[in-house]
Amino acid sequence: MKGNEKIIAKLNDLLSDELTAVNQYMVHAQMAVNWGYQALADTVEKRAIDEMKHAERLIDRILFLEGTPVVSSYKAIHIGADDEKQIGNDWTAEDGAVKSYNDGVKLAVETGDNGSRELMESILKDEEAHIDWIETQKDQIKQMGIQIYLSNQGKD
Repeated sequence: MKGNEKIIAKLNDLLSDELTAVNQYMVHAQMAVNWGYQALADTVEKRAIDEMKHAERLIDRILFLEGTPVVSSYKAIHIGADDEKQIGNDWTAEDGAVKSYNDGVKLAVETGDNGSRELMESILKDEEAHIDWIETQKDQIKQMGIQIYLSNQGKD
């Protein structure tokens, strides 16, 4: 089924965001492992896997619309030097994703592409859950301090 070029371009832009997020989260997860924060690493790695699944779904949709998935385009990857910076960088990435998916939903409605709209709304809900988790971590750090927070992240 030949899809709308604007929708295909938006799906490829979202794909770039997702592939970028996979890389950022995998590096952050491995840094957490290196620092001995296995529980945090496991959670961040699961988020990277979520982003991989999002990328796969976007690729499937682009192919369905007879477009070409662009998997070689990445946005800037922001690696934090410590956990607080990583959490801040991850929040910024997720906030951008939420805005971008909302823009995509709007475009899909305007072009009458309900299949792409449903896909983007589904992924949007995941991104909102990611940002909610990150905000919870920020609240915990604020309430208990970074040292106590991190002392709880070494457990499996």
